[in-house]
Amino acid sequence: MKNDQSLLFALGLAQKAGKAVSGDFAVQDALRKGKVKLLLIAKDASENSRKRLINFCEEHSIRTVDVLDREQLGRSLGKAPRTAVAIMDNNFVKMIVE
Repeated sequence: MKNDQSLLFALGLAQKAGKAVSGDFAVQDALRKGKVKLLLIAKDASENSRKRLINFCEEHSIRTVDVLDREQLGRSLGKAPRTAVAIMDNNFVKMIVE
């Protein structure tokens, strides 16, 4: 996993490129449609949200990674605090995890 600065940069790029979605409904929709390659979950996400997201991802073989906190996650996207961010492009997945 990249350091926090590299992660923030990669998330900002993914958001600008339209390859990241955030917000409860948008993430769930992308998961249901099979578009998600990697799901980033805030370290301070509620236990219920975390369980729900992880269970869905495990059922569909989608990798999850705990990162940052909700405030940092949202700020990296230019948005309000976010519990999860779905990455929908393998190139951004490589940028984030390698």
